[in-house]
Amino acid sequence: MKPLVVGTRGSALALAQADMTELALRAHFPEREIVRKIITTTGDRRTDVPLSQVAKVEGVFDKGVFIKELEVALQNGEVDLAVHSMKDVPTVLADHFEVVGALERAPVRDVLVCSEADSLDALPEGALVATGSVRRQRQLQWLRPDIKVVDIRGNVPTRLQKLRDNNELDAIMLAEAGLVRLGYDLSAELEGGLHAIAMPADDFLPAAGQGIVGFEIRKGDTDTQAYIDAINHHESMILLRAEREFLRLLDAGCHTPVGVRSWIEDGSIHMKARVFDEHSDEEPTESDVKGDLAEPEQVAGELYNTLK
Repeated sequence: MKPLVVGTRGSALALAQADMTELALRAHFPEREIVRKIITTTGDRRTDVPLSQVAKVEGVFDKGVFIKELEVALQNGEVDLAVHSMKDVPTVLADHFEVVGALERAPVRDVLVCSEADSLDALPEGALVATGSVRRQRQLQWLRPDIKVVDIRGNVPTRLQKLRDNNELDAIMLAEAGLVRLGYDLSAELEGGLHAIAMPADDFLPAAGQGIVGFEIRKGDTDTQAYIDAINHHESMILLRAEREFLRLLDAGCHTPVGVRSWIEDGSIHMKARVFDEHSDEEPTESDVKGDLAEPEQVAGELYNTLK
């Protein structure tokens, strides 16, 4: 039997997520050989421009600057499954690919990392905050119009070091999931006198798929599908389906300023969204709904309709 080949990006976080995936697979299938193939993506290579501009510069039209090369490897049979941070994956995939499973979701909150303040409100007037996410940028400036935002690129350790080295920066924003998966203790002081402030997820809405590690395969690959079925976290996959369907209905790209949160409570799926206009500074549109846990796409459709 040929090895099961896991494709992943090469960042510290991507490798940690590949470790999690391979550990889960080996726990269920100790007899199957699992190997890893590390692939550099367009988003990894083009760190010289803001993340929101990479697709335009590369001419890939927002079709997943962090997955393009992984999909090529899938199509060519070089890998059997691609491990993704699902917030980086476009909502519409080519017909011959599909996302078929996910690991249990990590915390979804965004985190403000700084050395002085203990909350967003405590940042100084006109504070300079770095983030590569237009969603985070718009929510920051909506909550604190005086704040100035700048772009930042690089993996988590690189961004933390940039904050330590740049005296002009007051804070950066990161995903709690990434910090946790890399072993950072958010309850303790980070190296270099930094500390992390987790933003309440209802106040600062996360990206669709944030905190979820998902698996993309070739459509119809029943062998790989069976392996993923064994490690799939059912509830996380339900939430992922709902959030991705909402983005699809919005026709939103990976860099559209929209936050969406979903959770399961009392046997229902709850969803809340905040959508900013890409071309104006108007107030965002917000709504929330709840619905049948067995129909996540239908609940996403109801949320979309309340925003129209």
